[in-house]
Amino acid sequence: MDKSATSREMLDYYLKKSYADAAAAKKSGKKICWATSISPCEFCETLGIHMLYPENHAAAIAARHGAEDMIQVAERKGYCLDICSYARLNLAYADIGRSVAEEMPLPDFLLVCNNICEVVIKWFENLSYELKIPLITLDMPYNYGPEPTERGVDYIVAQFEDCVRQMEIITGNTFDWQRFNEVMDIALESSFWWLKAMSLASANPSPLNGFDMFNYMALIVCLRGKNGCRDTFRKLTEELEEKIRLGYTAFPGGEKYRIMWEGIACWPYLNFTFRTMRNSGMNLTGSTYPVAWALEYDRGDLRSLARAYASTANNSSLPGQIDLRVRVMREYGCEGATYHMNRSCKTMAFLHHEMQGAVSAATNTPFISFDGDQSDPRNFSGAQFETRIQGLREMIDQRRQARPGREGEL
Repeated sequence: MDKSATSREMLDYYLKKSYADAAAAKKSGKKICWATSISPCEFCETLGIHMLYPENHAAAIAARHGAEDMIQVAERKGYCLDICSYARLNLAYADIGRSVAEEMPLPDFLLVCNNICEVVIKWFENLSYELKIPLITLDMPYNYGPEPTERGVDYIVAQFEDCVRQMEIITGNTFDWQRFNEVMDIALESSFWWLKAMSLASANPSPLNGFDMFNYMALIVCLRGKNGCRDTFRKLTEELEEKIRLGYTAFPGGEKYRIMWEGIACWPYLNFTFRTMRNSGMNLTGSTYPVAWALEYDRGDLRSLARAYASTANNSSLPGQIDLRVRVMREYGCEGATYHMNRSCKTMAFLHHEMQGAVSAATNTPFISFDGDQSDPRNFSGAQFETRIQGLREMIDQRRQARPGREGEL
């Protein structure tokens, strides 16, 4: 990769390269794994297994407006419209083998880790059944307390060891623990630079258009264990720091409101939601996405690795999830929040009903919610979104005017 390339050019290059490399690997007889988004990439990287991520692929299809036809293919097969639209998209892709996004070669085995949601287990079980390939399942106990229990860590470590044994059988290769440590170093550095870059959105004005976060996120999801991911986010950090030094703002007219976006993006309407918020002077500066993939653990320590994968934001207790969002609101200077009531992600949407009131009370900020879906375009209303954003702007203005000495502030 040319050293003069921008981080955006690096992002596009490495994402395309990952699909091209997987296609070449498939042709040469190497093993391909489809995995859920926060699965231990460290094991596959160590064994030279090419990993692809159906969730990210489904998001790319939806962002390119190719989701509805494929979703209907899955529904005609009998998959209910109430299940995750990512699952419906991917199950259709497994039959069709083509899409408007980059094409994924079919997998030789599957790796599912339920630290993000429980639906992925049944989704991948169906893939395993339909494609007649092995499925490796990593079950992460839910954290009812502030952190994983020692008993839970024991349970996960045993699964990690069995996962390695199964991958050795599938590939015919021996697991190299020295290489494992090297991969962990790369993944840790990728996480560090990702979190560092995203943290710079807290600057005022923010050098980052918050919707860019959704685009860059693809790299931390898909390539966290590769040098290209680390290098891209290091470059992005340098670019953002320079923008802060120059007083650059991501909004030409200046950001009037700093907002936290809660939930997955509405990929089919990414441009529409961005433009609607931009036209209202709203910049998305706060999100829980950065910490979701910024895994931290001790190099070479399976127990530490187990704690990291069991401690993802979605696997945390309700009080922990509320505390995280309160921190995001405060650290990124957010004056309001918007909650995506995602039809595909019912567990999180239900939690949002509890979280939004608690976060609002703790931060003394208003919020709105809107109905939508991460990839099914039929579950979103542009008119509703515009009305809710207008309402959020008005509530923030009212609170500003009510502050002593802050009358009329914009």
